[in-house]
Amino acid sequence: MAMAQAPELVVIHKDDAVLVLDKPTGLLSVPGRGLDKQDCLSLRVQASYPDALVVHRLDMATSGLMLFARSPVVQRALSLAFAERRISKRYVAMVAGHLVRPAQEWGVIDLPIGADWHQRPLRKIDHALGKASVTRWRVLAAGPDQRATRLELAPETGRSHQLRVHLLALGHPILGDALYGSPEVQGMATRLLLHASSLAFTHPVSMQSLQFASAADF
Repeated sequence: MAMAQAPELVVIHKDDAVLVLDKPTGLLSVPGRGLDKQDCLSLRVQASYPDALVVHRLDMATSGLMLFARSPVVQRALSLAFAERRISKRYVAMVAGHLVRPAQEWGVIDLPIGADWHQRPLRKIDHALGKASVTRWRVLAAGPDQRATRLELAPETGRSHQLRVHLLALGHPILGDALYGSPEVQGMATRLLLHASSLAFTHPVSMQSLQFASAADF
C-alpha cells in the first residue's frame, strides 16, 4: 500500500525519543471516519517507526512540521509541554488583502473561539462560550499587487482552526481556505497557504534545546 512506503516520509529529525516530520498539504494527520480517510501521516510514520505516537495535529490542508513521540512517557511529557506553552510553533501564511504592519513588530489577535454547531466542523468567534485564543502575527512581505500579504504567525493557544478563524476575524482570510474563505479567496490559490514553518522545544530526555525549520513552498 502507498501509505506504507517510507520514501514518502520527509523526516526532519529522528532519535530514540522523538521524530519530526514534514507533512504535505492534503494529508490527514490521523485517521478520519470512513475507509476513504485512513491514509494519514501517523499511519505512514508507524509503518516505518511502529513506536511513533501522535503528540499534536495539523489540519489536513495545512503543511509543515509535526512532532511525534516514541514512547508513552515521552508522549505525556511533550503533551504537557504543549499544554504549558513550552513548545514554540511558528507558521507562514498568505492572506487576502494588504495588511498594514502594526505599530509594534507583532500584532495580537485575542478572540475566544468556539464550535459553530450549525455549521460543523466550522469554528467561530464566540465571546459568550468560546475558549480563550491568542495569535501573534507580523508582516513578512506585501504581495506585489497589494492583493495579498505574507505573514508569520505565532499561536499562543492551540484551538482547532485557530489561525484560520483569527485571520478571518481580522478581515484577511488565508488564501485557498476552502472552509472559511469566500469563492474569491478560495480561487486565489490551489491549496490553503498555511505552513507550519518552525518548531522549538526542549528534548524530553536529553533536555537539549532543539529548533527545526521548514520552508513553505509558496
